[in-house]
Amino acid sequence: MRGTTGRLLLLGGVLCVVAAAAQAEDVKRGGTAVIHMNAEQGVLNPALRASTGVYQISGKFMEPLIDKAYDGYVGVLATEWSSSADGKAITFKLREGVKWHDGKPFTCDDVAFTAMNLWKKLLNYSTTLQANLEAVDCPTPHTAVFKYSKPMPLELLVAAMPDLGHPVPKHLYEGTDILKNPYNQKPVGTGPFKFVEYKRGEYIIGERNKDYWRGKEYPYLDRVIWRFIPDKAAAAAALEAGEMHESGFNGISMEDMVRLSKDPRFDVGPKGFENNVAHSTVEFNLRNPILSDLRVRQAIYHALDADFALKTIMRGYGKPGRGPIPSAAGANYTDEVQTYPYNVEKAKALLDEAGYKPDAKGIRFKLKHRPAPWGEYTQLWGEYFAQAMKQVGIAVELVTNDAPGFLNGVYRDHDFDTASGWHQFRADPAVSTTVWLRSGAPVGTAWSNQFGYKSDKMDDLIDAAAVELDPAKRANLYHQVQKLEMTDLPVIFAIEHPFLGITNKKLKNHHNTPRWDSSSWYDVWLDQ
Repeated sequence: MRGTTGRLLLLGGVLCVVAAAAQAEDVKRGGTAVIHMNAEQGVLNPALRASTGVYQISGKFMEPLIDKAYDGYVGVLATEWSSSADGKAITFKLREGVKWHDGKPFTCDDVAFTAMNLWKKLLNYSTTLQANLEAVDCPTPHTAVFKYSKPMPLELLVAAMPDLGHPVPKHLYEGTDILKNPYNQKPVGTGPFKFVEYKRGEYIIGERNKDYWRGKEYPYLDRVIWRFIPDKAAAAAALEAGEMHESGFNGISMEDMVRLSKDPRFDVGPKGFENNVAHSTVEFNLRNPILSDLRVRQAIYHALDADFALKTIMRGYGKPGRGPIPSAAGANYTDEVQTYPYNVEKAKALLDEAGYKPDAKGIRFKLKHRPAPWGEYTQLWGEYFAQAMKQVGIAVELVTNDAPGFLNGVYRDHDFDTASGWHQFRADPAVSTTVWLRSGAPVGTAWSNQFGYKSDKMDDLIDAAAVELDPAKRANLYHQVQKLEMTDLPVIFAIEHPFLGITNKKLKNHHNTPRWDSSSWYDVWLDQ
């Protein structure tokens, strides 16, 4: 794609077809979609925090330059994109006639400001992706030219945009402390819905943007309400009672998911989450001298029965992981890596060899473990980890938190020995994966390498892959990244699995893109 132009499919292609299909069903305008969220969000700015929970809400308020459809990438705030032959200049043509929710025009100045001040410096995942970004020029109000000191593969940048390409309004952020800007909690965007209210612990409300750029007919809904219900059983009951329309990303228990899949009122499954394949992880704080010993990390891996966890926690959805890159990555994935099959006796022998023999009570050492609060299975994965470690003489203290507490405890304060959560793969390893392994991420950057892991070889491989324009050579570099990670084990990417959602069939046009829960929902409507 170097030197070529990627054109919009938006008004003449796939998204238009979706809208036409909706019209054929006699769209009913109006109504309120009520959506389940199982955790509060401390930040609602996707240009500051790349997070499933943030996208689920703010994706309706703030739009990216490019989004992902089932048959390719489609322009949203960008209409065309192209690369220079050397990969050091990538040009976006921006959509004209778009306004921020406060009425100000959207222009290249907003993109340039966001790219240089948020995407490059503050946005987790993006700080590594945009490390070589030197400037964003604006030759016209609707042309943005990204200038890089080293080649940036066009395919990579396009793949990153759905998650790492949300501009913010420059006029509301320039000259402020970006991290403390109040609009991080009350976003102003260009999307089909406007932020109205965030009542902590209860709900967020978004209302129809009457001046939405796609036309007066969009969005179909009058309102979207996100309800925070951390209790999975209560959320399932609300869905069953018709009080909510959707719960995504495994938001209710697998038992209830299986049960409600037999109810004809609901659609249940992984459709609409294809761009968000995930790993269940065990993250190590290598600052702990016990965990800095590779033999200990190997022992912990050998003590985990991935097949048992898949059957009991994930109900068979998924497969054992083979490092940071999932099989869904296609050519960028290899299964030719070192593995650590379940073997309790080998785990004990490695711990003995490392000098950690059990005391009179059978305990070798203790770990403080933080399980992520992202859903039932992350909690169960943390509980299983504690049980698995007990059988090899490792005592685990589980420390549970809400979302801000977990993020601060692991990624800002480094107040943990081990943690469990999920790693989401987003289209390309450089978008969401390599930042877990490359050193140098600012302290506090969520879902980044805050583990004390530093490998010059890993950094060099990641940096080389990020600027390699040849797809085959990039794939080879990612294979080396995967193999090195499975040797060094700074993180155990134990299980690869899809996400599941449950949706009341009254909600129409649902899960019609591979990142639907994170998308804008401009064409969603209610049959009621």
